[in-house]
Amino acid sequence: MTVPGSNIAAGALAPAKSSAWRTELIETLWLAWPMALTQLGQIAMMTTDLALIGRLGDTAVAAAALAHIVLFSTFTMGLGLVSAVTPLAAQAFGARAPRQVRASLRVGLWAGVIAGIPLTLGQLYGEELLVALGQDATTSRLAGDYLDGLAWSLVPGWLFIALRGFMGAVNRPEPALWIMLTAIPINLGLAYALIHGSLGLPRLEIFGAGLATTIVSWAMCIAAAVVCVTMRPFRKYQVFGELFRFDGELMRRLLQLGLPISGASVLEYGVFGAAALLMGLFGTTALAAHQIALQVAAIMFMVPMGISVAATVRVGHAVGRGDPPGARRAGFAAIGLGFAFMAAMTLLVALTRHQIPYLFLGESDTAAATAALTASLLIVGASFFIADGLQVVANGALRGRNDTKIPLLFAVLGFWLIGFPFCWVLGFHTALGPFGVWIGLAIGLTVYAALLMWRFHRLTRDSMAAAVAA
Repeated sequence: MTVPGSNIAAGALAPAKSSAWRTELIETLWLAWPMALTQLGQIAMMTTDLALIGRLGDTAVAAAALAHIVLFSTFTMGLGLVSAVTPLAAQAFGARAPRQVRASLRVGLWAGVIAGIPLTLGQLYGEELLVALGQDATTSRLAGDYLDGLAWSLVPGWLFIALRGFMGAVNRPEPALWIMLTAIPINLGLAYALIHGSLGLPRLEIFGAGLATTIVSWAMCIAAAVVCVTMRPFRKYQVFGELFRFDGELMRRLLQLGLPISGASVLEYGVFGAAALLMGLFGTTALAAHQIALQVAAIMFMVPMGISVAATVRVGHAVGRGDPPGARRAGFAAIGLGFAFMAAMTLLVALTRHQIPYLFLGESDTAAATAALTASLLIVGASFFIADGLQVVANGALRGRNDTKIPLLFAVLGFWLIGFPFCWVLGFHTALGPFGVWIGLAIGLTVYAALLMWRFHRLTRDSMAAAVAA
């Protein structure tokens, strides 16, 4: 028997559901595009540095690859602490608690400074560390020169991330993008001048590239602080008010949330760093090709990373206002966007793989072998580009729910119990060589992404069921 009005009710429900998803996609896109472009701007600075360093030869590119291992190993140790500002501030914003928004930024800034001082000093011993790990002495010396200039960018880089996270949490990420877009040409010009000794500046070669990044990083940090103090809507939060007030409970929450993020980031960057060390055992050409191909992957990765931050904010807002269906919708809308983008970019890279390496190498006599290997690695890498995009967006959605401990365990499993052993076995115990290392990375990333998406699905399903039962 048909109940009068049942078809009307069912018909009304479907459009309402469809409208909610459409609205969520629009809101996520609106928030994600400046965040994604900001992330692209960050990698653009590194890419232009690498392109300039590439004109100094394959050895310089290999040295930059080794220096980046040291830098990112330390950078990721504190990355979670400043990244935790975003979910904490977003949840406070969703709950309409402005004092808590300000306090979330404050503890993040302090955590960045406290962690940054010893880690900056540690990078200055990068050459000795790389030699101890069996890397070529000449390449390690050049990497040490690069780190002497680059190491001092650690603290301002973290503080900028914290300030940028605060801007995004209150739905105004655009100023961080403006700062980044201004910084890119300045960094390019300054790096070129310091590398080659132009515009009356000394010729510092690879050290100059690192020094330019540090100078620009400090300028970006100061500009972001000025924006937060002077511009609407940020100034109403008085972000530097009570700067020296210690909030033990909030610092504890930041550490509980941020340390697992740092741990997962260290494990992720660590496995890529270990892969680079494995590539170094195949020779300079393999290491240079690996670095260029990985830089291409990193450029693509920046857009899903921006979507990931948007997912953290959107999920955090829903959690703050007590909306479990909204949190689930926000997370899966962002995951869908990340998948669509990475699928399109994977196809583009596959079609242009032979031209891409020369953007970094120029047309030198020694470039052909490196370019050919890079093009082959990009084809192998296509298998993990999509998985890499999915894992970072799913991670962002989980952070919006303050869920970071279980993802840390997933990172141990995906990257080190599965991914790295496959890198070693396929790279050195089969005929695949360097390609085997990249296949191992793809396997680890795929497992990690699948686990994270399953985790978000289960948590949001359970929270919705609990809300209905209540």
